[in-house]
Amino acid sequence: MNAALTTITTNELVPLLDTEAGLFLLDVREPDEFADWRIPGAVNIPLGSLDTRADEVPTTGRVVVICAKGARAQQGAEKLVAHGRSAEVLEGGMGAWASTYDTVSADMGGATVVQFRRRGKGCLSYVIGAGTRAVVIDPSLNIQHYIDVASQHGWTITDVLDTHLHADHISGARQLVAATGATLRLSPSDPFTYEFTPLADGNEIALADGVNLTVSAVAVPGHTEGSTLYQLGDQAIFTGDTLFLESVGRPDLADQAEEFAHNLYRSLHERILPLRDDVMVFPSHYGDAVEVHAGAFVAKPLGELRATLPALALSEADFVAWAIAHVKDRPPNYQKIVLVNAGHEPLSADAAEMELGPNRCAIAS
Repeated sequence: MNAALTTITTNELVPLLDTEAGLFLLDVREPDEFADWRIPGAVNIPLGSLDTRADEVPTTGRVVVICAKGARAQQGAEKLVAHGRSAEVLEGGMGAWASTYDTVSADMGGATVVQFRRRGKGCLSYVIGAGTRAVVIDPSLNIQHYIDVASQHGWTITDVLDTHLHADHISGARQLVAATGATLRLSPSDPFTYEFTPLADGNEIALADGVNLTVSAVAVPGHTEGSTLYQLGDQAIFTGDTLFLESVGRPDLADQAEEFAHNLYRSLHERILPLRDDVMVFPSHYGDAVEVHAGAFVAKPLGELRATLPALALSEADFVAWAIAHVKDRPPNYQKIVLVNAGHEPLSADAAEMELGPNRCAIAS
């Protein structure tokens, strides 16, 4: 077979990550770029080294070449073709990967939960619908995804919620409310400057007869002052950045790490850990340590996290010391993103660029 050069989109790539045997992801960016942010499973051979290291690229199977935006990947693929290997260029590179989504859905608690996984950011957001109504939690800026899913299920989006004031990506909550006429509900403990309906502990948002989404604890401070927990019946909790599958939320982004770490410990031990082991934990982010597969939620039972996350077994003093010692590498542009999400600065044309990079909202374990 003659060597050939073709292109592939990020949306076409996502299903291949689980199903394509022999898929080889070749990232030709520089090592520091690759170390900072990459597609799981990718192999780094910088463009300048590719001619001398071409024999490290398989001669069978699909080879997808990746860079920041596509130009270096094109050059890399051309080099591979010159060495007799076929290659596909990832259109838009990591910039396009940052805005690539897939979904998983299942029925629970009398409702249908649709999880949106923003693969390049590790962001998770949710549409929870029952009857004719739906609630959206932690929407990103690509709001058409949520509108389309609601329409497909015959739902009207009635309420839009953020679990907290996000620091790693731009929230789409206000844009989604403007497009749908839904009610924006937020915690008044985070410093939002625009109009919203304040949440209070114990609020319930009715979706259908007997199906309620409960604001079981506005006060789960620690990651932010207004971090909020949502509970769907006794089957699922949406924990924002308070509890992840691989760690817990970092307490240092407001520069009050010790105080927030104490708050985070109490939120975990007073609000979340007393719940049943079989309640499913749906976070707002996931990191590199979490495997993501088509058709499977990024979620785990609380009992499994209780058994596998050492931080949850620490005393308060040890937890605070551990949390302060392990936070590092704050999210890129996090201060500006916070100002935009709080309403202090307008959404600018460079929002997509400002968000590029991985999420860093968990404590590195």
